[in-house]
Amino acid sequence: MTEILALQGVSKSYGSLLVTDNLTLALNQGEALGIIGPNGAGKTTMFNLISGNVQPDQGFVHFLGREISRLAPAARCKAGIGRTYQIPHPFGGMTVFENLLVGAMFGAGLPESAGAKLAMGVLETTGLAAKANKLAGGLTLLDRKRLELAKALATSPKLLLLDEIGGGLTEHEVHDLIGIIKSIRASGVAIIWIEHVVHALLAVVDRLAVINFGRLLAEGEPAAVMANPEVQAVYLGVEAA
Repeated sequence: MTEILALQGVSKSYGSLLVTDNLTLALNQGEALGIIGPNGAGKTTMFNLISGNVQPDQGFVHFLGREISRLAPAARCKAGIGRTYQIPHPFGGMTVFENLLVGAMFGAGLPESAGAKLAMGVLETTGLAAKANKLAGGLTLLDRKRLELAKALATSPKLLLLDEIGGGLTEHEVHDLIGIIKSIRASGVAIIWIEHVVHALLAVVDRLAVINFGRLLAEGEPAAVMANPEVQAVYLGVEAA
C-alpha cells in the first residue's frame, strides 16, 4: 500500500511543556487509524502539526511523499488534508449550503459551479440535504457535528482528521455518525480519528494508536491494543494484576 502520511520524530513544546515527544507514525492511503489517550496527552497537538496550525520544533511531516513541515494550513488543505474540530464553528449567519460552498471554493480551490456540485454531494453524504438552506447557527448539536464533518469533506480531502466528533452525541446519534464515516472511508479517503467514544472507533478503524504524554504508547490491531495491560492502566485506569 502507498503511504499517505508520515510523522518522523516530531516534537513540539510550549515553553517548558513538552506536548509531542519524538512521535513517529504513518498512515497508508485508504486506511483508518484511531487515536486514543488521556486528556492532555497531546492528541490535538498532533492534529495541529499535521494540519499546519503549529509547526514542529523537531522532526518532519510528510504528505504524499512531500515534506510539509513548514507548509501553511491553507496550502495543506488544498493539497488534500481536511480536518474537523472538537467544537464546531460554522459560519452561523450563512446557510448550510453556503458553508460547504466556502470549503469547496477556498479549500478545494474549485470554481463556483463545480463547488456547488460538490457541496450538494456532500450534503447527501452527511444527511444534511434537507437542511441546505437553513442557517447554520440554528442547527442542533448533531447537525452542527454533521456540518463540521461536511465542511471538511467539501475541501475534497485525501486525508480526513476527525477530532472527537462523537463527543456529546447520544448513542443513536453516534450510530448514525459511524455510518457516515464508514461511507467516507469506503470512498477511499484515509482517516485519522481521535475519539473518547471507543466503541465508535472500533467499528471503523484498521489500527489503533495510544498516545500518552506526547509519546506513542502502543499501536496495532485494535483488540490487541485495548488488551495491552499498559494501555488499560493508562487509559482505562485498570491496574495490572
